[in-house]
Amino acid sequence: MKQTALVVCPGRGTYQKTELGSLAPFYGSKALKAIDQTRHQLGLATVTELDSAPLYLNASHQKPENNAALIYAAGVAQFQRLQQHLATQYDIVAVTGNSMGWYTALACAGVWTPAFGTEVVSAMAQLTAQAEGQQFIYPLLDEQWRLDPQKEAAVKHQLALHHGALWMSIEYGGYAVMAGSKAAVSAAMAALPPVDGRFPLLLHGHAGFHSPLMQQASEAALHRFSAQQFKRPQTALIDGSGTIWHPGAVDSEALWRYTFQTQVADCYHFSRALQVAVKEFAPDKLILLGPGQNLGGAVAQSLIEIGYAGLHSKLDFVALQQSDNPLLLEAQTLLTESEPA
Repeated sequence: MKQTALVVCPGRGTYQKTELGSLAPFYGSKALKAIDQTRHQLGLATVTELDSAPLYLNASHQKPENNAALIYAAGVAQFQRLQQHLATQYDIVAVTGNSMGWYTALACAGVWTPAFGTEVVSAMAQLTAQAEGQQFIYPLLDEQWRLDPQKEAAVKHQLALHHGALWMSIEYGGYAVMAGSKAAVSAAMAALPPVDGRFPLLLHGHAGFHSPLMQQASEAALHRFSAQQFKRPQTALIDGSGTIWHPGAVDSEALWRYTFQTQVADCYHFSRALQVAVKEFAPDKLILLGPGQNLGGAVAQSLIEIGYAGLHSKLDFVALQQSDNPLLLEAQTLLTESEPA
């Protein structure tokens, strides 16, 4: 009997040095051919060229339009392979994603083709990278991944103190990702109590994503892309506000405006998206697309916040994952295990 699954797509920065070569299993696949062809037409390096490079070079692989395309390509390729090889095991009932992962989710759900999604991802990476501001991340939880009221209060105080210059950018599990002007970000980071010798942590190379500082990028995207380029999803989509876009019942113009206006220049509530998804669809499994493995913590923390599947602490989550019936699965691991020996 098939199990139901929610697929979750990762956001920016998940293609790092350790991910070099991670697209190799998909070289020559239909998805990568379409993505490479589009990149070539745009005058950009193909994802196959980038992924097969002998060395990981920050100047090349961390370039916004390259990094975004590599992340998108990995997600789309893995999703298509899941549908091809594991369709008898898993019924994918919904797709969601974090930040840039929304674009991957749209492609996975069939709203646009892998080729058109490549054009969008590459363009949005360029447009948003040109914007002002910075992003930084700060934890809100204790050691057992439960909300720490003092940390939450400290973040709220900084947002209020720098009103109009500092905004919540992404609600990412147990982390607050904030965006703002360089002055506001510097002041807030200096004021927040240090945590674990790492936080608050400035996200280098990130502009003020998911904030009003992205308004110009949003207007450019609305001008460049049209609602007519959006098809109705084949799989349910949960966006960064927690709204569900059901197959066959979608206003293409509303989805277009959300994609290129709302989620570009407003907070992306990833935790809410995930919580709505599991409450509404009650999936047997959550399948995390690659590249990278940093999505699991935020997903687990979002589930712990609502006590989903009896999870109330980090210990609960670790015990569940180490059991014979783990809740979170990584797409790359599933695909590797499905390959014939």
